[in-house]
Amino acid sequence: MWNLIKKTDKHKREYKIRVNASILATYGLLNGALSFRGNDEFKTSLYRGHFIELLKLFGVTNEEIGKVILSNVPKNNQMMAPSIQKEICNCSVAEVVKKIFDELGDDVFSILVDESRDVSKKEQMDVVLRYVDKFGFVKERFVDLVHVMETTVLSLKKAIDELFAHYNLILSRIRCQGYDGASNMSGEFNWLKALILKENSSTYYVHCFAHQLLVVVALANKHHEIFKFCNKVSSLVNVVGVSCKWYI
Repeated sequence: MWNLIKKTDKHKREYKIRVNASILATYGLLNGALSFRGNDEFKTSLYRGHFIELLKLFGVTNEEIGKVILSNVPKNNQMMAPSIQKEICNCSVAEVVKKIFDELGDDVFSILVDESRDVSKKEQMDVVLRYVDKFGFVKERFVDLVHVMETTVLSLKKAIDELFAHYNLILSRIRCQGYDGASNMSGEFNWLKALILKENSSTYYVHCFAHQLLVVVALANKHHEIFKFCNKVSSLVNVVGVSCKWYI
């Protein structure tokens, strides 16, 4: 284990440069929603993944960084292990969420929830907050992705309660709840919408507009004349949108 306390000022300064380079690479990848790991991260690989390649680029463009990263330092202090990447990501998430709740303050908000399976077939629930900031702009902010054992009503309600407890939120501040049309989410009796309404009668339910639009599209496709009209409008929008003279 690399012990920073026993190192000299020179080693500490180099360590700080290395950490800052790793944080900067993490910020760039998170901002672009890019993957960190590569398919082949061995030194003989032509491309060792976005994270390592970004560090190599920093080293090429900045000689001071290049001297203290990757193979120029001991293997136990290169700051590019998956666990370190994940730790930096978690710190970034904490800072972003803190900024969201600072912007929200003590005001009321709406909650948007949906659930689905990921590629590993694990059930997950995403939570989005919708609120108006101090400048009067409507904001929608993704807060968390919670893995749940199952998508039953009680399981989802428990996950929401735990999430609210973690972020010091209370149900009495909710003024609206939005879900899809699934029965376990928006059913009238003993479903998620009803359970939240029992605790706060001001949490009015609004059906997800995107799911409503899917229904409209499905019905429109059954009507030949409406389908032809929508198809022509879509083609026209595509032609105008890709034209370099659309603004004239």
